[in-house]
Amino acid sequence: MSQGIQLRAVSYDHPDAVKLNDQVQVEYQARYDGEGDVTFLDPAMFTPPRGLYLLAYDAHGAPVASGGWRGQDANDEGYADGDAELKRMYVVPEARGLGLARRILAELEADARAAGRIRMALETGDQQPEAIALYLSSGYSLSEKFGHYRFYESSRCMTKPLLPA
Repeated sequence: MSQGIQLRAVSYDHPDAVKLNDQVQVEYQARYDGEGDVTFLDPAMFTPPRGLYLLAYDAHGAPVASGGWRGQDANDEGYADGDAELKRMYVVPEARGLGLARRILAELEADARAAGRIRMALETGDQQPEAIALYLSSGYSLSEKFGHYRFYESSRCMTKPLLPA
């Protein structure tokens, strides 16, 4: 199935992006017994060069994975100047194990680096062991907490320097 996968930059409010976002919210609700991710996200946050939102489409044109980054700078949520924050990394269950998250992650890191961002930052949770394993194996390290969920016990924050290619 990884044959014929295409990555496309779309707006965060594109219908296919909304569809996958709705699916990941259901997964968050199941894993964390309640609400999904209530972090405020505006489509403008993912507009190049201050961000990018990608969808992966299968050979039949169905959206099967998503991910984006948005620029962050030093603020009261604990981000640092030059941060690129990873958001909405998701792969539909039937497309998991094909390397799509890793492929999207690499594209997002390259784009953020090209936009002048110096560190990728992300917030995940202790009920997402697959995500934690992906990020650790991709060079991320656990860091001080930041972001909307920084005071939650289940929150796990990770960062990776975006070194010049």
